[in-house]
Formats: sequence, C-alpha cells, structure tokens
Amino acid sequence: MSSNPLTGAPNAVGVPRHVAIVMDGNGRWAKKRLLPRVAGHKQGVDALRRTVRACLERHVQVLTVFAFSSENWNRPPEEVSGLMDLLVLALSREVPKLDKSGVRLHFPGDSSGLSPRLLQGLRKAEQTTAHNDRMVLNVCFNYGGRWDIVNAAKQLLAQGRDITEAGLCQTTALAHVGDPDLLIRTGGEMRISNFLLWQCAYSELFFTPCLWPDFDAAELDRAFQDYAGRERRFGLTSEQVRPSSPVAAASGSHA
Repeated sequence: MSSNPLTGAPNAVGVPRHVAIVMDGNGRWAKKRLLPRVAGHKQGVDALRRTVRACLERHVQVLTVFAFSSENWNRPPEEVSGLMDLLVLALSREVPKLDKSGVRLHFPGDSSGLSPRLLQGLRKAEQTTAHNDRMVLNVCFNYGGRWDIVNAAKQLLAQGRDITEAGLCQTTALAHVGDPDLLIRTGGEMRISNFLLWQCAYSELFFTPCLWPDFDAAELDRAFQDYAGRERRFGLTSEQVRPSSPVAAASGSHA
C-alpha cells in the first residue's frame, strides 16, 4: 500500500492515485427520455456528487473532471446558458458540502472568457476549500488540452525560460497534482476530446458505454478493477517493471 501525501492515509492496492473523467452522455441521456439537454446536465451533477463520495471512500487523492471544454461554447446558446446557470447553482449548494468533506477545489481552465459573476464564484470556492487535504477535486472549466500546452509555453517565454518538458510540467494547469493514473470516459465514445493532452501521455484509458448520469460506484469499481490488471511500463519492458519475474531473474544470473 502507498501513502496518500495529502492525508497520510494508506491507498489500497489497485486504487489509482489520480483519476480523470470525461463526463460524457448527459445530452443523450436526456434525449432518450424526451427531456431538454439541460435536464441531463442536472442529473450529471448528481452523478458527480456520487463519484466524489465514492472516490473519497476509496482514498483516491485527486479527481479531475472535464466539466466544460473550450469547444462547448459552440453548442446551442440555450444549452450554454443553462450550463452556466447550473454551475452557479451547484457552487452555492455543493461547495459547503465539499468543504465539510475535506475536498480542495480547483478550476483549471481559461478564465478570460468567463463572466465576472461566475469567475468570482469559482475563486471563492477555491479560497473556501484551500485548507482541505483529504482529496483534490479539479473541475476543468473552459479548458482545452491544446490551450493548456500553449498557455504553459507562453508562461515560460514570459519568464525568459526555455521551453522544456520539465518546464511545461511545472506550468500546465495540473502542475499542482501531477498526471492522472487513470482516465475514464463515459458515454461510449473512444477519444479524449482535447482533454489533458500533455498529462495523459502515460495514463491508462477506460471507456464505458455508461452515460454519465447513470455512472455510480459500481461502474467506478469496474474501472478500478480493469486498472488493477494493467501493467504500467512507462516505456520499459515487463521484465524491467517486474524485476522479481523468472525471466528477469534468469537474465540477471547471466549478467
């Protein structure tokens, strides 16, 4: 078991330290029920609430979710407006509960296009929960992976620094938590849609047909079970990551 650097609590074997989720399928969930798309997004808030609780119970250290992409502004105006209103409402209702549960909130993304009212709500939520250390919840809002990389490069140039891999790791939007171990996408699509392009270079990917409003602890556990069976090699061979294997032992004896 590994130790949680945020809390010191042990992590169960097979439980990812950092989980990222593309929360897809809200609109299709609503359409199947002849409801407006915003109704699906409202149910999606409930699914996120369940998922946060499940991650806390399983000692996940970081949960990062894709709430609103930089491309989502191109959706129908009534849906975008409904999403903005929903976020403001969710902040007022959920932040006190998250604070009580020991969750620290961050909102990675491009803040330049957000309304002053919404931006104030996001910053207040971050300030309110800044002291918490049980789990970090990154809600990526007005976020795009390409934007993230370009923005990090601009920061390095402004600081007079060379653009290096180490420098980008220090200036991208998730520099405060490190890279995801597992990326889950709901809704059946098998792509990452401009989400965490830099950070997911070596993340394990899990795609499920489950629409996001239906996502629950059982589906999360299925993803974790699949993750536990993966061999994470980071460019190495199986023998290198499992030095106690018979093959590795045999090769070592002839070194």
